[in-house]
Amino acid sequence: MNDLFFKEEHFMIQKMVRDFAKTKVEPVARELDEKGMFPKDLVAEMGELGLMGMMVPEQYGGSGLDMTSFATAIIELGKIDASVAITMAAHNSLGTLPLLLFGSEDQKNSYLPKLASGKTLGAFGLTEPDAGSDAGSTKTKAVRVGKEYVVNGGKIFITNAGEAGLLSFTSQVIDQGNSLGIAAFIIPTDTPGLEIGKKEKKMGWNASDTRQLYFKDMKIPISAMLGTPENGFKTFMKTLASGRISIGALSVGTALGAYEKALNYSKERNAFNKPIHEFQSIAFKLSDMATKIEASKLLVFHAAWLKDQGKSINKEAAMAKLFASETAMEVTREAIQVYGGYGYVKEYDVERYFRDAKILEIGEGTSEIQRIIISREILKDIQL
Repeated sequence: MNDLFFKEEHFMIQKMVRDFAKTKVEPVARELDEKGMFPKDLVAEMGELGLMGMMVPEQYGGSGLDMTSFATAIIELGKIDASVAITMAAHNSLGTLPLLLFGSEDQKNSYLPKLASGKTLGAFGLTEPDAGSDAGSTKTKAVRVGKEYVVNGGKIFITNAGEAGLLSFTSQVIDQGNSLGIAAFIIPTDTPGLEIGKKEKKMGWNASDTRQLYFKDMKIPISAMLGTPENGFKTFMKTLASGRISIGALSVGTALGAYEKALNYSKERNAFNKPIHEFQSIAFKLSDMATKIEASKLLVFHAAWLKDQGKSINKEAAMAKLFASETAMEVTREAIQVYGGYGYVKEYDVERYFRDAKILEIGEGTSEIQRIIISREILKDIQL
């Protein structure tokens, strides 16, 4: 399957990230999860490897790689630790893409080298208490006052928020009492008026940093806007479309990690004087897991390939994210079943994969939202 989408550079990236994940991430993955420790040292090492600026052009200090490379790296990290993978993925997609897609040259030159090196982490504020799936109902407001905007509102469930040095966020724009639409802005996280909440205690992704943000009369220059209010909605819709490929890739990685552990366990564990994989009930589970993972890979890499060709990915990214995330949930559940009682014990890791899988059906648009997107795409060209 890889030969279909991979060039030589993709195989090289796959090997590099796989080696890094096995030698650097795997030895500390369980501890990071148990203690909820943010992987600062690993982020720094990923920066040195070029993984924190994968799609940033070389002229801005990035690796200048494509979406297929990005998806490959996420899968390899996700097989070992979803928290480390989502930290890298959110930084590259949500934290960097709005700037890359719609930033001015001054903004790009100021911020992209810092983001690409990994020395500055990026975050993206979109979700609000009343604007999750309904992103168009953003309540945060940026009111034009002279040469500044005064921002009030807040965001929730923001990945990397407590560790980020740069924040992109969406807001309504009000100028002379008139609403100009929803725009995206980028600011340093030490901007006065930005308050960062405490780290959320989550079911999974425990080593990933997730927090609430509050904007309280936050004053920012008009130059902080990414593009214009007219393309603001497009800014985060394009960001989310690419982000769905990254979540699809993380879903594949999470599922693969759990599946490989279950497969190996089925060879080692004996019952009734033979390895449990010789029982049809276990063999069928493993075959279903392997088949759905392979299908998920094809969907993810096809969407990534389309993105690399400059083609529309709304439908394909939604399909990849939907199918792969639901596959991850199913595979991790079945992996625990293969382990039996041991699967419920933290020592065997598959329970961590199960906890990490659930959010994949929610983040970057729930499964329900993906089905809405897909249905719109497949029905819009029908002639009545």
